[in-house]
Amino acid sequence: MESGGIDESNARLLENGSNEGSSIESRWVDGSEVDTMEVPAWSNEGREREGYGSARRRILKGPKRLNSLDVEVMAIAKSQDQHSKDASLWPTLALAFQTLGVVYGDMGTSPLYVFAGVFSKVPIESEVDVLGALSLVMYTIALIPLAKYVFVVLKANDNGEGGTFALYSLICRYANVNMLPNRQTADEHISSFRLKLPTPEMKRALKIKDTLEKRSSLKTFLLLLVLLGTSMIIGDGILTPAISVMSAISGLQGEIHGFGTNSVVFVSIIVLVALFSIQRFGTSKVGFMFAPILALWFFCLGSIGIYNIVKHDIMVLRAINPAFIFYFFKKNGKKAWSALGGCVLCITGAEAMFADLGHFSVRAIQIAFTCVVFPCLLLAYMGQAAFLLKNPTSYARVFYDSVPGSLFWPVFVIATLAAMIASQAMISATFSCVKQSMALGCFPRLKIIHTSRKFMGQIYIPVVNWFLMVMCIVVVSIFRSTTDIANAYGIAEVGVMIVSTTLVTLVMLLIWQTNLFWAFCFPIAFGSVELIYMSSVLSKIFEGGWLPLAFATFFLSVMYTWNYGSVLKYRSEVQEKISLDLMLELGSNLGTVRVPGIGLLYNELVQGIPSVFLQFLLSLPALHSTIVFVCIKYVPIPVVPQEERFLFRRICPKDYHMFRCVARYGYKDVRKEDHHAFEQLLIESLEKFLRKEAQETALESSNLTEDMDNVSAKSKEYDHPDNINVAEELRIPLMHGQNSIDYMSLDEDGLEYELSALREASASGCTYLVGHGDVRAKKKSLFLKKLVINYFYAFLRKNCRGGTANMRVPHTNIIQVGMTYMV
Repeated sequence: MESGGIDESNARLLENGSNEGSSIESRWVDGSEVDTMEVPAWSNEGREREGYGSARRRILKGPKRLNSLDVEVMAIAKSQDQHSKDASLWPTLALAFQTLGVVYGDMGTSPLYVFAGVFSKVPIESEVDVLGALSLVMYTIALIPLAKYVFVVLKANDNGEGGTFALYSLICRYANVNMLPNRQTADEHISSFRLKLPTPEMKRALKIKDTLEKRSSLKTFLLLLVLLGTSMIIGDGILTPAISVMSAISGLQGEIHGFGTNSVVFVSIIVLVALFSIQRFGTSKVGFMFAPILALWFFCLGSIGIYNIVKHDIMVLRAINPAFIFYFFKKNGKKAWSALGGCVLCITGAEAMFADLGHFSVRAIQIAFTCVVFPCLLLAYMGQAAFLLKNPTSYARVFYDSVPGSLFWPVFVIATLAAMIASQAMISATFSCVKQSMALGCFPRLKIIHTSRKFMGQIYIPVVNWFLMVMCIVVVSIFRSTTDIANAYGIAEVGVMIVSTTLVTLVMLLIWQTNLFWAFCFPIAFGSVELIYMSSVLSKIFEGGWLPLAFATFFLSVMYTWNYGSVLKYRSEVQEKISLDLMLELGSNLGTVRVPGIGLLYNELVQGIPSVFLQFLLSLPALHSTIVFVCIKYVPIPVVPQEERFLFRRICPKDYHMFRCVARYGYKDVRKEDHHAFEQLLIESLEKFLRKEAQETALESSNLTEDMDNVSAKSKEYDHPDNINVAEELRIPLMHGQNSIDYMSLDEDGLEYELSALREASASGCTYLVGHGDVRAKKKSLFLKKLVINYFYAFLRKNCRGGTANMRVPHTNIIQVGMTYMV
């Protein structure tokens, strides 16, 4: 019995929970937990008691009962509030200080190259050019990082996680748009799954939800949009270190005689190698090491800016008037539009404010930007503009030329260190995005190292780190100029912002249920500005702009191929599930010898028996006395509490000793427990499930007896046509003389037998049964599908981190069999 709607018993119990406490809220997320392989707890009472079973089936015509562990999950959910970060003052200020070294390095070093990019397109002929460019920079920073990200986008976080994939998981919780069809109603009972809705549910939100769920084309478009944004962020992780480090090192060209382009490239490569080599120490250590340097850097920016304003032209403050933007475009026309590609560099790294949110907190990022970053950046750009009003030919090296001569070398050292730190923002964001995409089935499995015991979001991915380093060296070696890299940089940066604007707008309509007027004001106000910038940077495709598009195409192809192949493999497994009839024909011994021990068969199915189980039956001379089908499943939430980790179902009658276990993880969860801890937790949870199941069976039996007594009492007033009491007729199979069956005694005996069998099996140890799947396209498939599945997807599966590598299990405890899936 497969069902596409909400399990009635789950829905009813959830409704009752809502009446009992306000912490349980009604939701409209669809799902199904009905399992074709589940059998009632009373099915093993014996086939000789057919009358008893048929009577119970006739009377208990209610909905399927809830998984016993689900009840516990919902009880825990009432009393927990997951992922609450310390909101006290001093920890928040400490985090705000640390964000300077991780989040704002990129945006903080943009004064090194912004005006050089702008005035390479527009020559300085009058003060309108300088004040117009300054006004454009000031209002761009105020509009995008401050108004958009600080006040709106940061609030669209997923329980403290940011980035495009966090937005996607947020949408997946409210609408079943995930391409992998493994959604379960029980997932909605996880305490961190629920979200508080600020307004009552509206018809508009329901209509949007239904439209997204019914149209597969919209699901695919949404996925591609998210993958595109993630690909652009990874591209930023390559371009940011290259342009930041080269911009800082190029300051030596005017100070050291003979220090040319080759020297800049060589020194930049050395600095880049050093930068990526320290990533293995973790974001926390890097952040505390870099934060004081960035704090000093922002102090330098503000101080030098004030010095230049006072010394050269205090009237530069007139740029606060946005009318200068109009004068700038009126005077320069198409050149001004082309100069937007340089202006957009002032907000590079703005997306890191959201993507790096998992490392810190919303309040910390807001405090750091509004109190330190924003005012210091404004002063820096004002000071440079004041200097250019007096020295218009120095735009190429405006930052270093505007520094007082005696302070050049100290500022140069700080600028070089700040440029290295600027790269840290996008490197950390890249790690976070790759981790999230892996958890949601959109990136090949890679080794992830968690570098902090306190903050789970702080991670290090060696393969990605060294890949970024190699690509940065290649970019610096080929382009050899910050101007061409800047042309490439703008496309990646603006592309990510447009994706974020689109996803946040959908969150407003679907989840926040914002007023329609305000929901459309957001994309109109910010999206229009971003599209204008995009039109400018796209004009530079042949001047270096092709590079981020090439990176985005490569990563988009990898991620979509992996997701496409994984979805086809899962659907193939669902279609090839073993039927319950076949299992019943084999009998409790499964047609083989059952020996003491626990067999943990890993598969991806959340319902039913996988076809690979037949391969083990055919290949092994004996099978374990207890079989648990383990499914490692990632749900679209950051963290799943440990006590809510496992969900169990019984498969086949009790004497088969077969269970299905779904081990649920959030995309931010740390799977670093060794196999002993995992086995112990699984066995303890299984024992808890057996006890809950026995209690429910006894409760059902008790309620049945009470119902029968009530029916008997009410029926005394009426006579059956054949002078036989209806209740007595129904009670014949349930009564033995004057005494009813002692259900509690029967259940306790069965429970003790199962618990003793489980302890005996666990004493013999656990064996991991893993199917090594080979995915092939069917012969009748299109050529493109054969190319993608048989070659590209097969290559990724062969070279990614295998499932056994993630288990941390001795090879002697693993048995593998081959399996080919035709998709």
